[in-house]
Amino acid sequence: MQPSSEPNVRRWQVLGGLFLALACLVALAAWGASRSAAARASIPGTAISRPGAGAGDHSVAGGAQDPPACDPDNGGLTLPDGFCALVVATDVGKARHLVVAPNGDLFLALNGSPGGVIALRDTDGDGRADVRKHFGNQGGTGIALRDGWLYFGADGEVMRWPLQQGALEPSGPAQALVTGLPAHYHAAKSLAFDGQGHMFVNIGSPSNSCQEKDRVKGSPGIDPCPALQTRAGIWRFDANRQGQTEADGLHFATGLRNTVALAMNPADGHLYGVVHGRDQLYQNWPQYYTAEQSAVLPAEKFVRLERGDDYGWPYCFWNELEGRWILNPEYGGDGHKQGRCADLNKKPLIGFPGHWAPDGLLFYTGEQFPARYRGGAFIAFHGSWNRAPEPQAGYRVVFVPFREGSPVAADTATFANGFAGEKVGPGSAAHRPVGLAQGPDGALYVSDDHGGTVWRILYRGNGSHR
Repeated sequence: MQPSSEPNVRRWQVLGGLFLALACLVALAAWGASRSAAARASIPGTAISRPGAGAGDHSVAGGAQDPPACDPDNGGLTLPDGFCALVVATDVGKARHLVVAPNGDLFLALNGSPGGVIALRDTDGDGRADVRKHFGNQGGTGIALRDGWLYFGADGEVMRWPLQQGALEPSGPAQALVTGLPAHYHAAKSLAFDGQGHMFVNIGSPSNSCQEKDRVKGSPGIDPCPALQTRAGIWRFDANRQGQTEADGLHFATGLRNTVALAMNPADGHLYGVVHGRDQLYQNWPQYYTAEQSAVLPAEKFVRLERGDDYGWPYCFWNELEGRWILNPEYGGDGHKQGRCADLNKKPLIGFPGHWAPDGLLFYTGEQFPARYRGGAFIAFHGSWNRAPEPQAGYRVVFVPFREGSPVAADTATFANGFAGEKVGPGSAAHRPVGLAQGPDGALYVSDDHGGTVWRILYRGNGSHR
């Protein structure tokens, strides 16, 4: 009789079951690890995916596994609880607006000499830019990254360079999109895009209030003001067509003295701006205004811009204290009269204190900051020069929350302060904020054209710097 094979079969069945169970456990562990990594990547402040990162991309700025430590003094800034900041770069020149690439590289528009663009990269993850590249030579303000192109709003034209994924320098020469733009007095060419092939450009006014003699006491205004034909408004151009002039553009909105702070709101697809108000009500018209009134009037206007809008310059100004348009004294106003200004059918969303000089606007779409910040607007105020006898003011970043598609003025507050340092004034300030940009990790970047510094603001919670 042959020995039975049943015990051997049973033994292999048991061993096979053990191997199968072990294989399942290994697979389950691997699956759990991948799920854990994915979960960590979705939590603000941990590893993030970096769209656009390629083989030639060596940057870790904005996309490092561990966010960098903030400066012990927040780079000199005062921030809300739970936020901290670090200085990314110093001595970059007169940095105006800035943009952050998907891999965390920074591109800043420079004004003055040298102008052009400076590109910054952090290669070791400490949050500090350790690689710099410079290209271009014209001074400018506006800058944007779109569809493989780096757009630059020089004072007298708008151009773009081809920029490959992960590159710090252009791969070819600049293309001139719009040339021959006025480049004197309120020369900043801020840029915004609507995603439908349109580019919006600020073309500021050539004077304070379109007087016969600019900024001269008692000089009357020119009526009608000829500057409104080519200045003091927003023009819309084709974002991809070379060889355009101002005449090829659509005169989108008018009566805007200087809208350096210009941005598209991705939540509603509308264009917004924060407009510089006029100066010297008391100095030029002391019979109608006191020095104290002139220090706070007129308001710096936060506006939503639609085609055909007219926001009153040079004939009218917005008095936030009274909540109405007032006729400018150059055109027959006496400090109270509305005249033709009563016919203006648009009002600002919010009026900020006079002469704060709004220069940067950003709608926050990130997830790093607490939920109340999502969809709201950050505004960078460059700071005043003419608020005497009141102290000079501005020199800060303000946050405007939005609720159900509208800004909430009552909850608007200073977000970042301390840029100016101890001596608050246009010449004595240590720094003057201009540009705002959001990093791929949801951090907020701020540029400065007076001290040449760039900050990165992070949310850590509990006031932690790590």
